[in-house]
Amino acid sequence: MEQVLTYLGYILIVIGAIFLFLGGLGIVRLPDIYSRLQAGTKASTLGAMSLILGVGFLNPAWLVKSLVIVIFIALSNPISSHALARGSYRHNIKPWSKEDIDAYRQYLKEEGQKEREEEAKQTENKD
Repeated sequence: MEQVLTYLGYILIVIGAIFLFLGGLGIVRLPDIYSRLQAGTKASTLGAMSLILGVGFLNPAWLVKSLVIVIFIALSNPISSHALARGSYRHNIKPWSKEDIDAYRQYLKEEGQKEREEEAKQTENKD
């Protein structure tokens, strides 16, 4: 029985680490605050809960404490996410539209082209 809890603990820790990584990646990659909140809240909630439960299964003396922490996370993460989204909405922060994303990509492309032209000029001046 103890070996089953150990394997289950390791599996939950790996699942939690994967979800925490994907949540962090979503926060970095997604364009606006609402998308970032979605990625960060969903993934970090599941990831943290899995990771903490995995630790609880690996050390059964901590299982009750782990369950209390998981319940706290399950209650507090959605509430904090809602508060951040509501504050953003009340401050008139609009979600990005497809046109905004296309314009931003065009801006990045133009900036990259300017940097390449400046680098080419600098290498010509060195020669």
